[in-house]
Amino acid sequence: MRRAIALVIIVGAVLLVRDQGAGLRTAALAIGFALIAAALVGDLFEHLRLPRVSGYLIFGMVCGPYLADIISRSMARELQVVNGLAIALIAFMAGLEINFSRLKPRLVAIAQLGGATLLVLYVGLLAVFWSAWPWLPIAPEATGLARLALASVLTIVVASFSPTVTIAVLSDTRSRGPLSELTLAVVVLADLALILSFTFVMQLVHWSLGGAAAGEVGLVPRVMWEIVGSLAFGAAIGACFALYLRHVGRELTLVLLGLCVILSGLGPRLDFEPLLAALAAGLVVENIAGAGGEALSDAVERGARPVLVVFFAAAGASLHLDALAAIGGIALAVSGLRLALILGGTHLGARWARVAAEYGRLVWMGLVSQAGVTLGLTIIIASEYPTWGARIEVLLVALISIHELIGPVLFKWALARRGEIGKMDAQDEGMVGVSA
Repeated sequence: MRRAIALVIIVGAVLLVRDQGAGLRTAALAIGFALIAAALVGDLFEHLRLPRVSGYLIFGMVCGPYLADIISRSMARELQVVNGLAIALIAFMAGLEINFSRLKPRLVAIAQLGGATLLVLYVGLLAVFWSAWPWLPIAPEATGLARLALASVLTIVVASFSPTVTIAVLSDTRSRGPLSELTLAVVVLADLALILSFTFVMQLVHWSLGGAAAGEVGLVPRVMWEIVGSLAFGAAIGACFALYLRHVGRELTLVLLGLCVILSGLGPRLDFEPLLAALAAGLVVENIAGAGGEALSDAVERGARPVLVVFFAAAGASLHLDALAAIGGIALAVSGLRLALILGGTHLGARWARVAAEYGRLVWMGLVSQAGVTLGLTIIIASEYPTWGARIEVLLVALISIHELIGPVLFKWALARRGEIGKMDAQDEGMVGVSA
């Protein structure tokens, strides 16, 4: 009740201040309002046993220019100044979740299960999108190689999962057990495959549409430069951060955010992919440098919360709800197709990997959610290609909204079915926060 009252007071205060004149509609007002009010909504959602990120997103949608108009169009644009920082931070956190020594005993089974699931998803989605492309409201006029490239981009982002939501559900329910570990490992490794695949298909789009990349250098050399160069750049930044952790270890939150600013700001100028570079930095810190620990976990938590609050609130406020209303039926159809393919892919993968039937039947429920990285990829597409990219963004935000609401509920039910809820002790909880 106190949070609800505080939210009403904050909304009223912003309405009063905003109406004093256009000069007061500054980035500071937009960010401050989103940071406080969206966080309160996130608390309310957590109380209702729903993901906090769903609260941030829905807050932005309701308060945005297409509904309540508390956050005006100009304020929504100003909120997007955190996009690059948030995307790099999300990818860095994903890298911290991949601990190869911990995964080694189950790596083959995880690779088989995850590989089969992704293969079924990619093949199934690409076949349907290619066949139905003239009827999809994205770029129906595209043909030939351009059509294949655009359908591939849509396939990659629709097939993505959410390590962030998976970790949040495990932490909130204090779950520990075979299903928890299997799901988390598959989701994180699939996210690595997602970023690599996305890097390749975006270069295919540049080349097929006759962009600057096609005129300057061939497709294969450019992809190699972007992938290998991004990994090397991120690894170097991660190594420097690891040295700082070992020998200084002060003001980690501030330094971590500075690292993400470098990755998101300097990387694109060198034609590196910030997502891939940030992921490599997290991998180096977690696996090679061995510089993780409680201090780093605290720094990530303190730094990520405000950035992600504004990031998801901005995404919700920037959503074109008029277009969303027109594409809602398609989003439901695509969501149903995705769920069916995940179910079929995990069934085949579990049999191939010889995963126990009681876990193989339930693991698909932990792969439904979509969140941070998926949203980050759609923002990249929309910023590079404002026409058809913006239409993909509308479709993906609709899918994320659907999957954010049903995914955590399904995963929690699966964990309860296996009796893994409440099995995490204090030490385990810290491990879930920094490793896979």
